[in-house]
Amino acid sequence: MTLRLYCDEDSMRRALVLALRKRGVNILTALDVETTNEPDDRQLAYAAAQGRAIYSFNVGDFCRLHSLWLADGKSHAGIILAQQDYPVGEQIRRIVRLIGTLSAEDMHNRLEFLSNWGCPPDPLTPEP
Repeated sequence: MTLRLYCDEDSMRRALVLALRKRGVNILTALDVETTNEPDDRQLAYAAAQGRAIYSFNVGDFCRLHSLWLADGKSHAGIILAQQDYPVGEQIRRIVRLIGTLSAEDMHNRLEFLSNWGCPPDPLTPEP
């Protein structure tokens, strides 16, 4: 099954969401479902109930929640975390690469960092 995303209010930049939708990514935002201003644990609970991996810039809180959920025997549909300093185009490339590689089943109870999903270096391009 293809990975579906849910963006919390920190990560739901309009340009990002529209570009991902244009590329066929099934994505919802906190604004779409009126969950803005909800705490992170409720954002994760919503995403889990909908079978969607959550995408967020809130690295510290979601790393903690991931550990707590697994320790408590709860499951989620995945957590994807990124630094806010990625340009929208780079976020799109990395998210599309992640979704093209990992299925919804692969992401079950998994924590991924967008920093791990950059394009591999071109072997024909010499290093500086």
